[in-house]
Amino acid sequence: MAAEKAELSSLVASARYVLWDLDGPICRLFAGYPAHEIAGELVEKIDLLGMGALLTEQERSSNDPQEALRGVHERRRGSDLVLELEGWLTRRELEAVALARPTPYADPLIRTWWSLGVKFAITTNNAALAAEAYVGTRDLTGCFPHVYGRTANLDLMKPNPYCLEEAIKAMGAVPAATLMIGDAATDLEAARLAGVEFLGYARNEHKERILRKAGAEVVVRSLDQVLDILRGQYGTAST
Repeated sequence: MAAEKAELSSLVASARYVLWDLDGPICRLFAGYPAHEIAGELVEKIDLLGMGALLTEQERSSNDPQEALRGVHERRRGSDLVLELEGWLTRRELEAVALARPTPYADPLIRTWWSLGVKFAITTNNAALAAEAYVGTRDLTGCFPHVYGRTANLDLMKPNPYCLEEAIKAMGAVPAATLMIGDAATDLEAARLAGVEFLGYARNEHKERILRKAGAEVVVRSLDQVLDILRGQYGTAST
């Protein structure tokens, strides 16, 4: 534990640019409009369009609506159907924003770290519109001038490092001084491919096990752990 705390301190101290995943590290996007409900509605929509045969059983039963969306994309790549379903999911994510809940300590951590001159971007598999809408509800828009999310080309979703690399270019960042904060194995893989450091956030034991199994070396169960590091290194108080 002491070794991991030292490594966490090193990650925080060396980070001049931070890439944040949205759903998990910043908020629980689907706290009030559960992802499994959206996933079920998306499968129902695909069925009503007469395209249900495109989905595997795993995609039909997944609690993640992106599973079904990716499945259709794999089998109808570049089609109007994929564009329609991606737009439909974006609208559902925008509806979810109104009922989303901030991750504990995320807001003060973001404001404190940003006040120290660290530059931020959001790199998410959710729609950029949803990410922008959420940070707007928390008065955090100024902290995130760069937001990169899902595009019509679903091949560019994480673990593809595309959105991370776009954010790095937009910020004029140096990968060696950049840290990705994510809660999924796809975030970790994207960080590795982009050549940036990774900090795992796991709100429960199950998510921590997944990250550890994927090879994450530093995982926090609370963002307060990062705030504590900032307080110790810079003598700051959370804002």
